[in-house]
Amino acid sequence: MSRLAFPMRNHLVLLTIVSYAGSLGGYVAFLATARRLFGRLGTLLLISGLACHYLALLERSRSAHTVPYDDLNGSLSLFAWLLAATYLGLELFHRDRSVGAFVLPFVIAVFSLAQSTQAAVPAPSPAQGPLLALHITLNVLGYAAFALSFVLSAIYLVQNGLLRSRRLGSIVWRFPALESLERMSRSSVIVGLASLLVGITFGLLWVNRIWGRYWNGDPKEIITVVILAVYAGYLWLGRTRSWRGARASALCVFNFVLVLFSYCVVNLYLSNFHRFF
Repeated sequence: MSRLAFPMRNHLVLLTIVSYAGSLGGYVAFLATARRLFGRLGTLLLISGLACHYLALLERSRSAHTVPYDDLNGSLSLFAWLLAATYLGLELFHRDRSVGAFVLPFVIAVFSLAQSTQAAVPAPSPAQGPLLALHITLNVLGYAAFALSFVLSAIYLVQNGLLRSRRLGSIVWRFPALESLERMSRSSVIVGLASLLVGITFGLLWVNRIWGRYWNGDPKEIITVVILAVYAGYLWLGRTRSWRGARASALCVFNFVLVLFSYCVVNLYLSNFHRFF
């Protein structure tokens, strides 16, 4: 059988897993000791993992002649890469490495799950082209950014609960400030909304080019509009004092339940055009 059927044997995949695992170790050590050297090591290994992961995706794309999306292998792998890339951008922008220890386990889990599934044969035309590639990539980026906001909001709620109950351990003091977590979560939601809006635009253009209409009434299209509305509502409510803090974080966690429903239920069982993205 081809190497594509056994992605875990691919040296790029193995290098990716090793780099991500090393990055997780660096971030955990940084959280436990507060030594900047471990934090920098975590970031460098994350960059290394992203580079190897990108090359693995590129190899998959060349084989399929399109963005890898038409099976769980490609879709989950792309999601994991964009999740890691979004976190890295957020880390560099906010200059805070203390949540890397919580994000990398999700990246590793999703990437490993992707490698446990078998890659499908390349998608036939017309399910190809630059408009579709941009539509898929930006939509998955939006989902990845929303996933990151979920992780940050969950950390906020846990830490806020510990602070209120006064059950604090030494490691809690190395967490980001609650205000920092909220800012990072909002930044991630902004990235997700912008990506999803632009991705939807490319998708509408592609659909009109293929079928001569902009709207198909597909369940995925409907749930995506709902997701846009609830996250826009999160940002709008966050402007008021009464909806900041724990309330905003709880709303962000609830919103991600809709994303999971869209990605895991609508995609696989209800949609005719969006099986894996």
